[in-house]
Amino acid sequence: MDEAPALTAKQRQSRMTQERLLAAGFDEFQEHGLAGARVDRIADKAGANKRLIYVYFGDKERLFDKVVVHNVAAMLDTVPFDADDLLGYAERLLDYLEDRPELTRLFSWRNLERTDVSEAELISYRNKVTQITQAQDAGRLDAAMPAVHVLNYVLGLVGAWTIASPALHQVAGQDGTRDLRRRSLREAVRRLLTAPSP
Repeated sequence: MDEAPALTAKQRQSRMTQERLLAAGFDEFQEHGLAGARVDRIADKAGANKRLIYVYFGDKERLFDKVVVHNVAAMLDTVPFDADDLLGYAERLLDYLEDRPELTRLFSWRNLERTDVSEAELISYRNKVTQITQAQDAGRLDAAMPAVHVLNYVLGLVGAWTIASPALHQVAGQDGTRDLRRRSLREAVRRLLTAPSP
């Protein structure tokens, strides 16, 4: 197999600048959303000319989309999906998101401000639904609900504490520790996936 040609110094510098802009864009977008974000602040934080945002990404909206897709891809790589271990998947995803609260904020802004969906997300969701369907067809998962509903409810259970209000966290007190949240999540997903008795 042929190796890719080595990058020139200019290409390496360009790539590093794009990575800095993506990182700065992430910080700005998760804090202010798309509408409130400012390209001047992104460029300043990245140590780059703001013109490069338009050169590399086109405009603020496309930079936002690129930041979202970049972070979705990182999450998919780190938290692989397994339809035969939805309890483990839910726990791993919860840990990933709780370690990165700014990611939940970014995704919340995206859901509020953008109706467009990326091809990467569509493919990811379709693959997950297909895996769940196959597990249901093989009798490894209960088929009482459509596969897409199962996925939605599992993701909803994962996100329940990450989007809960600060007041609810305060009310939870000792019952809201991370260990207890993980155990409760596991039990909730287990009950969701357990076929009801006849």
